[in-house]
Amino acid sequence: MSLRIAVLGAGGRMGQAVVNAIGDHDELILSGALVRPGSTHVGRAAGPDVAYTDQPVGALDGAEIAIDFTLPQAFNSNVTACLEAHCPMVIGTTGLSATQKIRLRDVGRDLPLVWSPNMSIGVNLCFHLTELAAAALAVDYDAEIVDEHHRYKRDVPSGTALQFGELIAAARGQEFDKVMDFRAPGKSRQRHSGDIGFSAVRAGTEVGKHTVMFSSDSETVELRHRAMHRGAFADGALRAARWLAGRPAGLYSMTDVLGL
Repeated sequence: MSLRIAVLGAGGRMGQAVVNAIGDHDELILSGALVRPGSTHVGRAAGPDVAYTDQPVGALDGAEIAIDFTLPQAFNSNVTACLEAHCPMVIGTTGLSATQKIRLRDVGRDLPLVWSPNMSIGVNLCFHLTELAAAALAVDYDAEIVDEHHRYKRDVPSGTALQFGELIAAARGQEFDKVMDFRAPGKSRQRHSGDIGFSAVRAGTEVGKHTVMFSSDSETVELRHRAMHRGAFADGALRAARWLAGRPAGLYSMTDVLGL
């Protein structure tokens, strides 16, 4: 059974990875490719019988699912366009504000959505394992999260790192905002008991590497994931798209997609 997919943010690095991945599957059809207004991609061929466009209505015409890898600035307009087109969405955009996350929940009442700060199947497995570890080890173990990305990564810490932190806090019965401690110049280096520490590296071409550490006086437990290329995120997004097709309205996560 075929599935017609529109890619929003098709001109970006992740958008291109999704467009290429769709071409690797006979049952998936690229039906639209949205790029930012004024992009040099406009009018060029994105796939068989599909040209890049900067018009959301045109990109969504005939689509059964939209996959959105854009910037937070495009989030509201993309969600509005999909609502008007009654097109379910898989959203991999990171750096969403608290207000935008509230809108996700609101839109989920009318439209099937899958949102995750990281679409990698492996990372989402690590999310689940992190919850288990945090619940078992509790605040007796210091929690530290390190995220490493390429020099062009804009959000610090990464959305994935923040998700790890939120899961740890929830599993330990903590309020995340009160225990999050980002390692930044000028801050005291002394950590407080129960804090969840964050560090970030932005350099080179690293696609994405995350390490979650739980350390006591006598041992350290580490969970680590490294994406070798963006295909890991594209594969997860396509798996989510297949799973979402035909689902009722709701805000779903990759945990739902993977059945964890």
